[in-house]
Amino acid sequence: MITKRIIPCLDVKNGRVVKGVNFLGLADVSSPVKLADFYSKNGADELVFYDITASYEGRALFTDILKEVASKIFIPLTVGGGINTLDDFDRVLKCGADKVSVNSGAIKNPDLIAAAAQKYGDQCVVLSVDVKRVDGHFCVFAKGGRENTGMDALEWIKKGEESGAGEIVVNSIDTDGVKKGFDLEMLKAVNELVSVPVIASGGAGCINDFTVLFNEIPDIDAGLAASIFHFGEVSISDLKTELKSKGINVRI
Repeated sequence: MITKRIIPCLDVKNGRVVKGVNFLGLADVSSPVKLADFYSKNGADELVFYDITASYEGRALFTDILKEVASKIFIPLTVGGGINTLDDFDRVLKCGADKVSVNSGAIKNPDLIAAAAQKYGDQCVVLSVDVKRVDGHFCVFAKGGRENTGMDALEWIKKGEESGAGEIVVNSIDTDGVKKGFDLEMLKAVNELVSVPVIASGGAGCINDFTVLFNEIPDIDAGLAASIFHFGEVSISDLKTELKSKGINVRI
């Protein structure tokens, strides 16, 4: 049985970790360097670092903080935000990232996924997709969830896999920060569609939400969360202990 990964997410704005609800109402949380160090030492399997306003503001990702974060941790680091070119991939990889997450940049230039996969390998390219229901359909949103692209999310995710994305992060805008559980309907649809690892993001509010996720979708690879870890509502060690007791394979 595949080992399930537990991944904290650092949404960074102006050099600080922030968190909101449904991608809105962002509140200051902490220093990304301090949080990254804490998670690295306390059981996180990987860490995701998003510069969440880089694409919207039309600028490159902040690299000074990224370098500091990368120097503090000893777990895989995925970095995203303002990734529009192969030069952007090169820059964040040289700052210490293990994988690069593309979202709005791939929407603007779908060829970026294939070019990056060819140059750096599929395992380095993570397609992050912000999805929201519009009239009952799963739609792709860009620029930090601000802009409805009109694209069908499942078609876009399948195209991303075919282009060379080695991993898919599914961010449910509908459940983001709501803490009522992961978007199981959406995640099941994605997981049945692709063969690469899928990471569930958006909606975790308690330990049981992860138990339900991994029991309902046994093939899903990882659960990602932010506020419940940031605010100490759930510790990763307690979460993993509970998952292990329920027969779910995790790294302790």
